[in-house]
Amino acid sequence: MNTQEIIQKTERYILTEFSSEGSGHDWFHIDRVRKMALRIGQSEDCDLFQVEMAALLHDLDDWKLTGSDSHYPSGAKKWLDKMEILEETSNCILRIIEDVSYMGAGTETHVRSVEASVVQDADRLDAIGALGIARTFAYGGHKNRLIYDPSIPSVMHNDFESYKSSTAPTINHFYEKLLLLKDRMNTKTAQIIAQKRHQFMQEYLTQFFEEWEAAK
Repeated sequence: MNTQEIIQKTERYILTEFSSEGSGHDWFHIDRVRKMALRIGQSEDCDLFQVEMAALLHDLDDWKLTGSDSHYPSGAKKWLDKMEILEETSNCILRIIEDVSYMGAGTETHVRSVEASVVQDADRLDAIGALGIARTFAYGGHKNRLIYDPSIPSVMHNDFESYKSSTAPTINHFYEKLLLLKDRMNTKTAQIIAQKRHQFMQEYLTQFFEEWEAAK
């Protein structure tokens, strides 16, 4: 198979796997990450096939969806093996996927390639702005979390386990992750896009708290 055939087969596979996903990590999220990654990748010296494949497969083994403690993308590897992708290329794609996830405010998530920086940025951009807000509340509802509770403070998690086990209200997630992402973008393109989306979230929170206090 040529690369385009592999991408088309992977797209159909992921579309089937995520068509009914209701936590904000659905097919449309994956497709947006793919499109944004390719947009960012056009300005970077990178392998766009690896970028697109990693973007399509990046949530297949996500701990938020699988409940697994392992960071290794085993499901993605099985698919890449099925596509008979060269081992060297497959390993590069798997490393990109491993580098994507956010692990907590106090945990650095280093990228090991330009391709990983591109896909990580694309995934994080989809976590902020108007769509990021919508996805955050969708995930909170999926997990039966409160919208907000003033008595529960935000926590800057210093390790992945504490971040993973958090059951805090959804508004806390803005302070524990979303508002931190602007300054964690790798590429210039993503940094520019993140500025506007970050500002939108700040304006939303101002309105949220004014309404919460019945001030408006």
